[in-house]
Amino acid sequence: MIVEVKHRCSDFNSYRAARVKSLFNAENGCDWQVKAELPIEGKEWQIGLIVGPSGSGKTSIGSKIFEDAPIYDLYAGWDNDKPIVDCIVPDGDFNQVTGMLSAVGLGDVPAWLRPFNVLSNGEKFRAGLARLACERPTRAVVDEFTSVIDRQIAKVGAAAFAKTWRRGSGQIVLLSCHYDVIEWLQPDWVYDTAEARFYERDCLQQRPKLTLEIYKVKGSVFPRLFKKHYYLDLPSPVAAEYFVGVINGEPVCHLAVTPLFTANAYRATRLVVLPEWQGIGVGTKFLAAVCEYHLQGFGRCGRKLPVFFHTSHPQLCGALRHSKKWVQTGGNLYGANKTRSAMTMIRSAQRKGKPDCVGTGYGGHFRAVQSFKYVGDVKS
Repeated sequence: MIVEVKHRCSDFNSYRAARVKSLFNAENGCDWQVKAELPIEGKEWQIGLIVGPSGSGKTSIGSKIFEDAPIYDLYAGWDNDKPIVDCIVPDGDFNQVTGMLSAVGLGDVPAWLRPFNVLSNGEKFRAGLARLACERPTRAVVDEFTSVIDRQIAKVGAAAFAKTWRRGSGQIVLLSCHYDVIEWLQPDWVYDTAEARFYERDCLQQRPKLTLEIYKVKGSVFPRLFKKHYYLDLPSPVAAEYFVGVINGEPVCHLAVTPLFTANAYRATRLVVLPEWQGIGVGTKFLAAVCEYHLQGFGRCGRKLPVFFHTSHPQLCGALRHSKKWVQTGGNLYGANKTRSAMTMIRSAQRKGKPDCVGTGYGGHFRAVQSFKYVGDVKS
């Protein structure tokens, strides 16, 4: 495929225009053209990337690759009077929408309930990707890919989107001025407008490997770094130990584990992955590693016990359900009766001679909670 672009505008002869021509020996600025050779016809591919500095012709080239596909604007067409969860394929499947939001790294549930115009730049970018992935056009071109967001979010977001897009069909061409997304995106082909060079996936460096280090920390770390990203408001777990996952010296995820010895187990809670690291599987690997630590007898009291984990997050439920290291133990639409829970806690306090914990209690929520148990690598 040969893409040839020729642009022409008026040749101005004002005083300043004439002076610029004289000073810099620039005869005219009305002509601009570029020619790109993209040998992609007849090949099977899903993701292409056109990268290069501003003004090098990315948008012009991208707009001519698919004659029937205008450039897709991730930021246009949102209803600012509705939360984003209502704006993405309104007549589509709820689980698909929430699944895509999580898959592209926007797993911060409170953000789903906000209108597009109040989201951060990173959240807007990921919401746009989720909408694109749900709409799943046969062909699409996206301009300014990752251009207006933090570079860490850009790299992880690119990896999350690539993983999501490859699960279905369709071809997409992404246009970006940032080279740092190439190894994270792992496109099928790249055209560099700065060098007029085309190369395919087998010439790319592998995606960087991330080393997740896990540390036991104090409970005070949660409110300082992670609480604002946790979508539940629950009291602190009793007798819990707290764990933080760190990548390149930066805290990225959190989990608390408390004894549940009456059920001959532990219980994990307060799983949080910071937004800039969502979508590439960090959370599930971190959760499994901490649960394995307890299964091997390194948790409180040194007991080798399985770990229970409850969640209502659709994407996380799906991931645990399909993992051989987890078994699903239950699923409830409603939480337990909160009044009954409160009375039980009051009676328990009275038996121990402690003040009544009036106003406390668990349950009473409207969440489709699913229960799982970590069993590790079960040998047959």
